[in-house]
Amino acid sequence: MADDCFGHPRLAAIYDPLDPDRSDLDAYLRMAEEFKAHQVLDIGCGTGVFALLLADRGIDVVGIDPAQASIDVARGKPGSGRVRWISGDATALPPLRVDLATMTANVAQAIVDPATWQKTLRGAYEALRPGGHLVFETRDPARRAWEEWTREKSCRVTEIAGVGSVESWVQLIEVSLPLVTFRWTYVFAADGQVLTSDSTLRFREREEIETDLVAHGYVVQDVRDAPDRPGKEFVFLARHP
Repeated sequence: MADDCFGHPRLAAIYDPLDPDRSDLDAYLRMAEEFKAHQVLDIGCGTGVFALLLADRGIDVVGIDPAQASIDVARGKPGSGRVRWISGDATALPPLRVDLATMTANVAQAIVDPATWQKTLRGAYEALRPGGHLVFETRDPARRAWEEWTREKSCRVTEIAGVGSVESWVQLIEVSLPLVTFRWTYVFAADGQVLTSDSTLRFREREEIETDLVAHGYVVQDVRDAPDRPGKEFVFLARHP
């Protein structure tokens, strides 16, 4: 099940304008170049921002996401015909042989069920060609990012073309490590509708992730810092030998 911020058609349609700064993707674009990737699997592609950036560079991209509303938004963007869009997740992929598989932003942490996490790692491994890489990020639990998730620090009003003003904020619901649950609220000025979206992230320790990767046959090639959030996240580079 996708969270409503991705799965509700009205919320999926405003996801990009509410989060327009995607400089976090720059590091992934550089890694696609570093690994000379010609075929990429974008796991949890959402509204297709990263997949389309890759396609703009002539890369063959498969974007997969369980939220049909987000896939619909992606399909409506210019150049979307260059990407193969799949509604689903990495636990049941069609036969692929890609150079690079990615899980950007919160995708890896949003896979909270341990069994689904293991199946996702297996699915990505099977989709990679020998020598291909899986790259994803996850927040360092020691930095306690959830302490910043308050209405006071997040509330903003965004003017969106064709939609009007949308007020949005996040509130922490529960911290029961390794799980953290929070709620986004959206108020549409045009008609007063209030929508909410609850999300849960799993904060895994670095050692746990490395163990999981090795157990599925990966070689952990590197664990890097996130350039846009230094000291706050781990960026895992795992290779299919």
